Amino acid sequence: MHRTIVLSFAGEFPKLRIHSFILYIYPKSIKLEIIKNIIIGAGPAGLAMAGRLHHAGIDYTILEKSKKVGNAWHNHYDRLHLHTVKQWSHLPYMPFPNDFPTYVSRKQLVDYFDKYVARFNIQPIFNEEINSIKKKREHWQLNASSGKSYFAENVIIATGLNSKPNIPKWEGQEEFNGDIIHSAFYKNPKPYIGKKTLVVGFGNTGAEVALDLSEHGVETYVVARGEISLVPRDLNGRPVQVTAKQLEKLPFGFGDWLGSQIRKIYFGNVKKYGIKVAKGHPAVLLKETGKTPLIDIGTITAIKKGQIKILPDIDYFTAKGVQFKNGQHIDFDSVILATGFHAKIEKLIERGQELLDKYNCPKGAIAAGYHKGIYFVGFDNYKLGGIIGTIVDDSKTVVEVLSDEV
Repeated sequence: MHRTIVLSFAGEFPKLRIHSFILYIYPKSIKLEIIKNIIIGAGPAGLAMAGRLHHAGIDYTILEKSKKVGNAWHNHYDRLHLHTVKQWSHLPYMPFPNDFPTYVSRKQLVDYFDKYVARFNIQPIFNEEINSIKKKREHWQLNASSGKSYFAENVIIATGLNSKPNIPKWEGQEEFNGDIIHSAFYKNPKPYIGKKTLVVGFGNTGAEVALDLSEHGVETYVVARGEISLVPRDLNGRPVQVTAKQLEKLPFGFGDWLGSQIRKIYFGNVKKYGIKVAKGHPAVLLKETGKTPLIDIGTITAIKKGQIKILPDIDYFTAKGVQFKNGQHIDFDSVILATGFHAKIEKLIERGQELLDKYNCPKGAIAAGYHKGIYFVGFDNYKLGGIIGTIVDDSKTVVEVLSDEV
């Protein structure tokens, strides 16, 4: 019996045939299709990158693990709005409509993404999740969960910092009789009406989920484990983001000092409610550590009114509730983990840990050395202006480099 084995290689290699233990080499070559530019992710970062490449006349392929663009925004909780003003929160070349509110809603943003796709003729390959990216000579091999492999010169990672939910584990968690979900799966307060609910985490998501619950009569508690930077979203009807940009222009750090005084007056003494306020200006902490300030839309007022109660860190779970590190035990029906996300770059890309800083964020939009040809859009967690502002800046930086290659 004769058996034929065909081997695939990256580059020019002869076809091999094994015939009765004798190896014959034939001169016919095997060629692989090399894609110039591949974008991974069709969320806002991937769409911004695709829009810029389309505008520059540069070919690309975009892969999306779900069945629709902006998938995460389809699944976010119902009441979510952007915390940044609309004039600085749209994707490249397509401002939001004039009739959109100052803070764009989740539903409006989803509809906007669909219109953006149509305008720039963006055609993602859906249901194609990339599990690993490995160096193959001068190219990159992308292996998908479908079993298919792609080969590319340039790979633009647009999966974002919120790719995988961070789900901590505590002693006794498995014995807890209530329900525990990550905030990624929270939609609205309806399932929690009449239930005593604990929100773990006091970042922007945890604060807004807690406010959502309390406004609908849910007995709500929040674990605030560390220090936070507090910033009001609006002050006297004016977006603080707009004011902050104006204060930045003042000399000798006067703008930072003035902003600090305004926040102290606005929030008052919140320490007595169990909230630890970080020392230092929020913008400085953001630039140095990537720690996003809590942009308050009413949660602090609800805490002062007793509608939301602040608790310290969790020690362990019991069948009925939670034991806290201050010795207090409280029974709960439900727990929502607003404990953030992981980007998981180190697991996606070969030698990916080399690309990350001490906070596990990519060191920059453009990788070099061994990782030449890898780009990141929407991972800079150290800038003012929100994630979409970062996306707009990063996508511009990357397309300028790719344009030079054409």
